[in-house]
Amino acid sequence: MVNRRRLSFIAWGASIVAIAIWAALGCSRKVEQKSGGPSAPEITGSAGRLHVDDGGKNGLPLLFVHSYAGSSANWSAQLAYFRPTRRAVAFDLRGHGKSQAPASGDYAVKSLAGDIASVADGLHLDRFVLIGHSMGGSAAIAYAGAHADRVAGLVLVGTPGQSAPDQANQVMDAMRADYDNVSEGYWKKLLGDAQPNVESQIRSDMKRISRDASLAIFGALFAYDPLPALRAYPGAKLLVDTPHGEGPSSLHTQAPEIPRRLITQTSHWPHMDKPEEFNAILTEFLANAS
Repeated sequence: MVNRRRLSFIAWGASIVAIAIWAALGCSRKVEQKSGGPSAPEITGSAGRLHVDDGGKNGLPLLFVHSYAGSSANWSAQLAYFRPTRRAVAFDLRGHGKSQAPASGDYAVKSLAGDIASVADGLHLDRFVLIGHSMGGSAAIAYAGAHADRVAGLVLVGTPGQSAPDQANQVMDAMRADYDNVSEGYWKKLLGDAQPNVESQIRSDMKRISRDASLAIFGALFAYDPLPALRAYPGAKLLVDTPHGEGPSSLHTQAPEIPRRLITQTSHWPHMDKPEEFNAILTEFLANAS
């Protein structure tokens, strides 16, 4: 009898503890704290877990969004530079870095913008400056156009405009026919003038993206027209470009009214090749963002 009572008491205590834990977490909890500490939470987005690098405090927060085949690590120089004075957040988009890939294969720009929304909501970023590079810039445009009240400023780094349909179809056909060689030509062009450590990091990252995911991403980017959302966002905007990607599909060609800064002698990743110059440009922009 004593043993039964003791076991019953233990079971009852365990149930109370479990209920307390459940209540503290909440059945709809979005942020899961990992052993990496306060700078390494995971947030549940519509496609699965999203890895986040969050740190710093005070000031208007910054939210950085990486490019195709990149990760939050692409922004390490910016996180280190800005965190002494303000909160700075970077995360891995779906299927990139440490984030889960979408089981559905959905890489539509609107869905990538949904990843931004998941992070902003999960970290309770009520108002922040949004900085996106290349594909991440397209996602940032889509988010800002739909959530203008949340975005205090929009910085687009090497972000494309919309390509002509015939050009887009030509590229997609070439990639489907000879993915490896076409991809290598793409990377070689964008990595021109890259610092050796930057090229090494980018080439390591690119190997983690599968052929199917790459084709889905490029198809989604070609299908996206950024101009309606870009013009729907009334806040401060800035384009930071490199000589890579010049042409009719360049965003500054399609939206010449947006202020633009050009960083030369760099790859498609100016924030990695020339972080001091990039950080100075961003600091100048932030002085007028509120």
